[in-house]
Amino acid sequence: MDLAGRNRAARADAEAKKRHTMNILLWVLQVLAALLYGASGVMKVFMFDKISADVPTFGALPREAWMALGILELVCAVGLIVPAAFRWHPSLTVVAATVLALESLVFIWVHVQYREITPIILSGVLGLLMAFIAYGRMFLKPIFLAASRR
Repeated sequence: MDLAGRNRAARADAEAKKRHTMNILLWVLQVLAALLYGASGVMKVFMFDKISADVPTFGALPREAWMALGILELVCAVGLIVPAAFRWHPSLTVVAATVLALESLVFIWVHVQYREITPIILSGVLGLLMAFIAYGRMFLKPIFLAASRR
């Protein structure tokens, strides 16, 4: 093998390692996000009365809206993991992450109304994280490409 061939092989190996690392990073972020949004959804759906008394921002929307957001979070938490893990319509993982990124805009709006700086920042960071997962699964390390190769 000539020098150019070895360089191409080395570059291809480095690219494969980079894509593998990105895949691991995306999976870790997806699992953590699914746990976080799953817990948040459970609190909004099943524990609303208990937690809403201590959180003034829950007054910004009607109870039914919070319930709907909680159900949305539970569905998206499942959508972050199950479609990708089972390679069954893995593009739904991108949809779930995108929906959660958009949902963060609702929470930013709610927290702005109450002038709560820390929750605004937290919602913004979570929204960017979800946008990164959506971008990563669509362009950086798509699962649906891997699924189509099987």
